[in-house]
Amino acid sequence: MVYLKNDNEIEKMRESAQLVSQTLAEVARSIREGITTAELNQIAEDFIKKHNGKPVFKGYGPRKNPFPAALCISVNEEVVHGIPGDRVLQAGDIVSIDCGIHKNGFIGDSAYTFVVEECDEETMALLKTTIESLYLGISKARHGNTTGDIGSAIQSHCESAGYGVIRELVGHGVGRNLHEDPAVPNYGYAGRGKRLRSGTTLAVEPMITMGGREIKTLDDGWTITTADGKRSAHYEHDIVVKDGEADILSTFAYIEEITKIQIDNVVTHG
Repeated sequence: MVYLKNDNEIEKMRESAQLVSQTLAEVARSIREGITTAELNQIAEDFIKKHNGKPVFKGYGPRKNPFPAALCISVNEEVVHGIPGDRVLQAGDIVSIDCGIHKNGFIGDSAYTFVVEECDEETMALLKTTIESLYLGISKARHGNTTGDIGSAIQSHCESAGYGVIRELVGHGVGRNLHEDPAVPNYGYAGRGKRLRSGTTLAVEPMITMGGREIKTLDDGWTITTADGKRSAHYEHDIVVKDGEADILSTFAYIEEITKIQIDNVVTHG
């Protein structure tokens, strides 16, 4: 069941989404060679609590194996759900950081793939294509369109560049709960899928690989990697479907202020 949000609820969601965006920017200040993923996680958790939010990922999942951290930090071949720990970042790594926050009754959920120091042109091309696909997908999130319109736009852009589009992991509705209806696949056929209506709030999040689209889950029960060990990129925004251009609730502008990087001049903040 899709729960449509009213203007008051959307503004509360915007506040949560903006805090997520600010948290990712705060983490960006410390991304460098030599830092551990656990240290980045602690920076985020302290910042979230300081601003009266609650890390929504921490404790999420099955009772026997809940996710243990505030951030999902996924490095290189790790696609999503990487558990922060003693892994030390190296120059040339790419790091997907996914953050979810609960504040004022609503969830914000956004992700960004960072470069540690600098990386090769092949990797930068993957990042550029993935972030372009995010905005192409969002451009299709209009009243009367379908989730298939979003997925088709993402899939066609990425596969035409030779990249893999993961099928098992998808975007989703978001609101009072982290995962709501509808599911938002990053693949599909235009005109198919769930019909979108104004007031629908979505987390659109392409997860794109440099190689094949097959994935595997590590023994920790959370970390998902590419099956072939090739690198993967991940970007995510919270949006509201409108009768016209979607309203993007999260932003990458805070990150860009810190990193001073816009990927090949792609306008990434919406």
